[in-house]
Amino acid sequence: MKKKRVLSGVQPTGALHIGNWLGAIRNWVDLQEDHETLVCVVDLHAITVPHNREDLAKNTLSTAALYVACGMDPKICSIFVQSHVKAHSELCWLLNCVTPLNWMERMIQFKEKALKQGDNVSIGLLDYPVLMAADILLYDTDLVPVGEDQKQHLELARDIAQQRINSRFAKGDQVILKVPQPLIMKEGAKIMSLCDGKSKMSKSDPNENSRISLLDSAELITKKIKRAKTDAQIGLEAGNTNRPEADNLLGIYALVRGIGKEKALEELGDMGWGKFKPILTEAIINALSPIQNNYYELINDREELNNMLQQGKERADEISNATIKRVKEALGFLTSI
Repeated sequence: MKKKRVLSGVQPTGALHIGNWLGAIRNWVDLQEDHETLVCVVDLHAITVPHNREDLAKNTLSTAALYVACGMDPKICSIFVQSHVKAHSELCWLLNCVTPLNWMERMIQFKEKALKQGDNVSIGLLDYPVLMAADILLYDTDLVPVGEDQKQHLELARDIAQQRINSRFAKGDQVILKVPQPLIMKEGAKIMSLCDGKSKMSKSDPNENSRISLLDSAELITKKIKRAKTDAQIGLEAGNTNRPEADNLLGIYALVRGIGKEKALEELGDMGWGKFKPILTEAIINALSPIQNNYYELINDREELNNMLQQGKERADEISNATIKRVKEALGFLTSI
């Protein structure tokens, strides 16, 4: 039986943190065993907001290396850089020309980010979801692992594929663009900030104490957990909306230990913060140690890293070029002379 194809990706903006790992990448590692998995470093998305040009290439390589360090196996999955595959930009333009402007203006994340940027907001930020749709639709993707905050973007991709391309340009039973399905990852899907249990852990948060980066030293992890926001109550709880920090820190512990929250509560439920935080710190350090060792081994082997990305690009080109040809023919372009 043909494996279902899965596409995932992370922006190379800032260092990946435990929220990226526990909420996404670790799930991708499991998926690659039974699915054809493509993993992209989405560097084109990284420039939709002001960025540091000195860091972009370095962070792109670092993100690719961290994919592998976390368990993505380039022998059974394809790892590539978005900007290396020209079809992403080409399909984005084709989809731009059939996507209504009012669909874009209703996107929640654009509204939120535009408020922060004011008059400096770029067209690229408005168009970000169409590029994301192109990323997904290029690869005849069956399943897209998404968190709750990305569901609207996937719905847009589905609407563009079905309503703006297939229904308007397909002939007979032809399917020009496959309509992907969401794969909602439940456990660990949303890791919250160490400074605010009601806000998602984010690379863009200006407060570095809000997150544990995958490459943080043991000393830095210890400091960040010590400073992590808690409450005045004794004992840990899960699922109590009035104690978001307790739920978040317990959840992180359960995930890095590979146990459920119920088991974690059996071990630690009656414990005060003073005793729990060192235990949480040790668990995080132990979980990140092999990732860090794998990362530094690969990042210092540039030839191996380049070969991996080249192989991933070749597979991505193979699939995406066929999609571009199909779409251009459907839209009426002269595709050969």
